[in-house]
Amino acid sequence: TKQAKNEAENSRVAVRNIRRDANSDLKDLEKEKEISEDNQRRAEEKVQKLTDSFIDAIESAYKVKEADLLSF
Repeated sequence: TKQAKNEAENSRVAVRNIRRDANSDLKDLEKEKEISEDNQRRAEEKVQKLTDSFIDAIESAYKVKEADLLSF
């Protein structure tokens, strides 16, 4: 279970890093005036919703795996 927990945490960190990179790219696009500030904020909200959904999926997969491992 320790290994599964570690893998789940590594996955969550990876998703957060992707969110950080996406938000950074959006800020760069806004600075270059390729997108408006409103569009940047909307896109950041969508990125956050995707991040939340993937983290929830990781958490539920971890709980299933933990239950499976503890059933032995």
